Amino acid sequence: MLYIFSGAAAEFALNKAVDWLYFTGRLPADPIGRLFSTVTYARAIIFSENESALRAIDKITAIHAEVETKRGAKIPDWAYRDVLFMLIDYSIRSYEILERKMTHAEKCDVFQVFLSVGNRMNLAGLPVSYESWLTMRKEHMKENLARSTYTVDLFKQYEKKLGSFRYMLLRQGQWMVVPVEIRHHLPFQIKPWLGPILSIYKILRILNMHRFFRNAILPGKYMEEIRRLDVSLHN
Repeated sequence: MLYIFSGAAAEFALNKAVDWLYFTGRLPADPIGRLFSTVTYARAIIFSENESALRAIDKITAIHAEVETKRGAKIPDWAYRDVLFMLIDYSIRSYEILERKMTHAEKCDVFQVFLSVGNRMNLAGLPVSYESWLTMRKEHMKENLARSTYTVDLFKQYEKKLGSFRYMLLRQGQWMVVPVEIRHHLPFQIKPWLGPILSIYKILRILNMHRFFRNAILPGKYMEEIRRLDVSLHN
């Protein structure tokens, strides 16, 4: 899940509607904290019973409605779709990086899960199948992404909150997980070297030694959130 949101953090910064994320001031003030609050909602949706998941989705919808009311404008439908499309894409990409290639049927299942979220939120213009989503995803990346002053500022905040070493790891992870179409928009270009380290991590996971490695590179400030995520994954 952290890998999913590292990719989403990169793409959020490029989205033409990123100004909405700056409206309350909470995102630039604490981008990592906002990441974990988003993970909390995602965990509630993915790992809860149906009624609890629906309540979490409804709460997300209410929060967005409150922001729209305060700003006196409506978040564009395409921006809502973009976020949903990110979650579909990075769920698949993250699993394939850390586990194995997914079958077409498994990818369709991921799509259906998030389609149900979008339908619950009454989002307009959603694709009706995994294949139509693939087409719309490419169109959205072409039309709705651009580097801006918000992009540069948000990545500066990532570095400020994470420190140089963790920020370097974040960029490596983002470079691995984001689509090729997004890489040229990013405010950095790198030589990837994280792949071999992930191979070591996979071995450590088999030996049940991966948490020490993971906890050593993640900010201690958010360790409680990470532990709660572990509990959800193993319940």
